[in-house]
Amino acid sequence: MTGQSATPAALKARGGQLARLAQPVQGAQVVGRVALLLRLVGQNPLGTSLAEIVQHSGLTRPTVHRLLTSLAAEGLLDHDVVRHTWHYGPEVFVMGTVAAARYPIEELARPSLVRLAEETGESAFLSIRRGGETVCLLREEGSFPIRSFVLHEGVRFPLGVASAGLAILAYLPTAEVDALLDDTDAFSARWGAQHSPASIRANLERTRETGYAVNPGLILEGSWGMGAAIFDRSGRPGWALSLTGIEPRFKPERQKILGQLLLDEASRISQTLQRPPIT
Repeated sequence: MTGQSATPAALKARGGQLARLAQPVQGAQVVGRVALLLRLVGQNPLGTSLAEIVQHSGLTRPTVHRLLTSLAAEGLLDHDVVRHTWHYGPEVFVMGTVAAARYPIEELARPSLVRLAEETGESAFLSIRRGGETVCLLREEGSFPIRSFVLHEGVRFPLGVASAGLAILAYLPTAEVDALLDDTDAFSARWGAQHSPASIRANLERTRETGYAVNPGLILEGSWGMGAAIFDRSGRPGWALSLTGIEPRFKPERQKILGQLLLDEASRISQTLQRPPIT
């Protein structure tokens, strides 16, 4: 009751209740592992081998195989017994179709990708931010016959790696940028010295000056990319448009042209997303 001290029995009961609330949700570890495996399978449209999934998941081979088999039984994955690769299953397609109506960004971005590909001849992409990563959602091929295949649907890169991630990271609050670039040793070990926090921060400054990001072959030598952020209704960068191609197609004088095209299309999508909902 209000104004009275809790009895020892009440304190004991309350302590037991808080302890129960503080315990991990039963099965949460399994859910996390399943989500990780689904993400890993989706990174390669041609399929992902068991060995690759084991390597990148950090889980044991029996555990990975058991979870993959269970997901296949539910229709979430398919196993190609000839190529020994794993793919998304029909249930994932159904879920994606249902969810698409709630997230209209692909419908809004597709015309921009087509225009970018037609006007530049380069491959155009839409990527979305998911936590500390970007995930490529859409691709539109350009007419230029030589292409870069670093970026494709489903591939994930940390924010700060690839032009889409640079474009998004440049417009996040300083505290978020610092947190994302905190694990310096692991990041540089995985992506190389060209992706050290100091190098990324320098590229972020250049991105803020021009409005668009440039990746000068940092992931794969000779494969260049440029990106521009798309902002949601609250003004936060949640997506990015990007162009990729070979180095000779991204000379300094052409970067300004490509950058302006990216900014124009990104602004067009941002303005549409920021319109008040129709009631």
